[in-house]
Amino acid sequence: MKKWLGEPLLHFLLIGVSIFLLYSLQNEGYDNDNNQIVITKGSIDRLISLWEKKRQRPPTQTELKGMIEQQIHEEVMYREALTMGLDKNDAIVRKRLAQKVEFISSDIAAMAEPSDEELKRFLNTHHKKFEIPASLSFEHIYFNPDKRNAQTEPDALMLLGELKLSDVTVETHTAGDSFMMGQQYDEITEYGVSRIFGQDFAAELLTLDVGNWQGPVRSGYGTHLIRISSKTPAQAVKLNTVRDKVRDEWQAEQRQSMNKIFYESLRQRYDIVIENYSGLDASEKDEFASNKP
Repeated sequence: MKKWLGEPLLHFLLIGVSIFLLYSLQNEGYDNDNNQIVITKGSIDRLISLWEKKRQRPPTQTELKGMIEQQIHEEVMYREALTMGLDKNDAIVRKRLAQKVEFISSDIAAMAEPSDEELKRFLNTHHKKFEIPASLSFEHIYFNPDKRNAQTEPDALMLLGELKLSDVTVETHTAGDSFMMGQQYDEITEYGVSRIFGQDFAAELLTLDVGNWQGPVRSGYGTHLIRISSKTPAQAVKLNTVRDKVRDEWQAEQRQSMNKIFYESLRQRYDIVIENYSGLDASEKDEFASNKP
């Protein structure tokens, strides 16, 4: 609790919730019968700015009048839709409005700038996201189980024994069976190996020694003998080399945390009632009713 009380983001969030609740109270039960539509200078400036970004030039007087008329048209239709209750029981409208409320907490989170110490702590905690990944160079001899059937494993073990007794260079594409994605890989990352051969294969490769033929190692394709020629371990990075990326990840995590806290604070305002439904037992209904998201 003390940790949260000292968080600047929590202070921003409390301000945002207060503004939201104040707005809700001010508009509670309010029936807007004002038929006046005001197009402010700020709205016009925004229309011009959007036009210039898209067209790389300011709008003509005629174009500006057209944009303002479109704005009026949209406002008229929007108000009439509300009057007719067309916003009710519309799944798309409900989802969009819910997203816009969530943007409040996201905008609050974006207002806070992390200090170097915060970014360093985040980098240390999530170092695997930012480190230079391990890589290796290797060649393999492939044994196709569709061709060899029960002899796949014995054939691989027999060739491995011969390779261990000889220093003769092996033509990998003729020693075993052909492999459509090649027999040699240079400076490929664990992720790259996983994409081709699968995660288990990649993980096992990283445990093998450099220099000798080893195996058999199995993949989704079949059986392989492996010779690793070089291996580079994962390397940590300094904050100044990945600052922007760390900052983006930090802010994404803060937004997620703030959205959760923001939602929970709003949810407490409501009494949740779950009607009889066979898909939920009594304890699950109580969990909803107790305002636990």
